[in-house]
Amino acid sequence: MIIDFHTHIFPEKIAEKTISTLSTKGGIPAYSDGMLNGLLNSMKDAGVDISVVLPVVTAPKQFESIHRFAMEINEREYGEQKLISFGGIHPDTANYKEELNFIASHGFKGIKIHPDYQETFIDDIRYKRIISYATELGLAIVTHAGFDVGYPDLTHCTPDRTLNMFRDVKPEKLVLAHMGGLNYWDDVEKYLVGENVYFDTAYVADEISDEQFIRIVKNHGVDKVLFATDIPWKPQKKFVEVVQNLTSKMDFDDCVTEKIMGGNALKLL
Repeated sequence: MIIDFHTHIFPEKIAEKTISTLSTKGGIPAYSDGMLNGLLNSMKDAGVDISVVLPVVTAPKQFESIHRFAMEINEREYGEQKLISFGGIHPDTANYKEELNFIASHGFKGIKIHPDYQETFIDDIRYKRIISYATELGLAIVTHAGFDVGYPDLTHCTPDRTLNMFRDVKPEKLVLAHMGGLNYWDDVEKYLVGENVYFDTAYVADEISDEQFIRIVKNHGVDKVLFATDIPWKPQKKFVEVVQNLTSKMDFDDCVTEKIMGGNALKLL
């Protein structure tokens, strides 16, 4: 089974504009149209069985509309494929416990936060409160980590700040996107490798060197790495091939490919 733990789609009425804006701002191409059918077609072509959809709440007022769309995703049937949307929350929300209770009570498996898009450092007290209460509710927390091409001047989730937050809050299901921190992998090795956190491969599998990727997986633990792509910003089919090729080079765990490509995610979900 192949599970992509990091994907994005948008409602049809805003998808084209959103994809165009983000692509232009970040200077990166999009590999799908950012809509439901685009993701499903990509999954079929790549052999992906389940995709986890991660919404980003960029303003507190978006909470209702984003979760209405997310619930629609979770309620639909897609034949042989399956989509699982997480919820989202903004650190400036006045009622973070109420919103997290809503997310948990409506069957969401976790939440996505994005320190750069939300302009808040990961070790800010607002995130600490959210992550702590989400952990009490049994929710997984996925956070963008490291550099973001759309916000090149300031990184809000660096490995050292992540470690500060983690040691204070001790979340049980924390997923750090982009192998712990996009373009910060030396610091990931310094501060985060070996901690009780998950890394996902979103966006980075063809950016990081093979040697460093394999070293991080070996030293961090095969059980704590999740296959992910970040579609529409990276192509699923190519990433399936790239990550499977990387895992085939690892001789320190007989089940390394099975675990990273889907087994670890299945347990977490």
